[in-house]
Amino acid sequence: MLSHDRVWAAIDALAERYSLSASGLARRAGLDSTAFNKSKRLSSDGRPRWPSTESLAKIIEATGASLQEFTVLVEGRGGPAAPQPRIAVPLLGFAQAGAGGFFDDAGYPSGQGWDLVELPTRAAETSYALKVQGDSMLPLYRNGDVLIVEPGAPTRKGDRVVVKTTEGEVMAKVLDRQTAKSIVLVSLNPAHPDRDIPMRDVEWVARIVWASQ
Repeated sequence: MLSHDRVWAAIDALAERYSLSASGLARRAGLDSTAFNKSKRLSSDGRPRWPSTESLAKIIEATGASLQEFTVLVEGRGGPAAPQPRIAVPLLGFAQAGAGGFFDDAGYPSGQGWDLVELPTRAAETSYALKVQGDSMLPLYRNGDVLIVEPGAPTRKGDRVVVKTTEGEVMAKVLDRQTAKSIVLVSLNPAHPDRDIPMRDVEWVARIVWASQ
């Protein structure tokens, strides 16, 4: 039976399955860190407050879980969390990503000797990781967070993307619009300007598909 208590219990179980707190799960999904706090589950007059379908879709995508996996947790049939199969992908800092000679024509790290980070096997074979450095991506991403990006993945308005320019600048922004002539990017941090970059100055665009926080 679908109930208020079971849905919230499933969110807690999903967070635990992926070694996250409820607030960590919310941050990974791009939500306010307090979105899943127990105090938010009832309104001030005691009425049940349900999570939105958008929030549920975001946490499923952020963890790489399937809808079936979440449904099993709602039904209370999840049982102990099984170890998640993982694959290792290259891990780069933003400074490395901006330097020349580290990427092939498709925007994937080339060569050997990279540090590696483990990801769920649902990640594409061409995915790799970028480690956030500095505060330019606050409040969504903090120094030390790891972004998983997928070169060549389809992008649409509202997607979070990493863009590298031909001048070697690497930035994480929100895609507002992309045409044959330019790409318009909205900054995650309001202290940093939005950007409108001619496509001739763009070396590659990679969609952020996951974040470890």
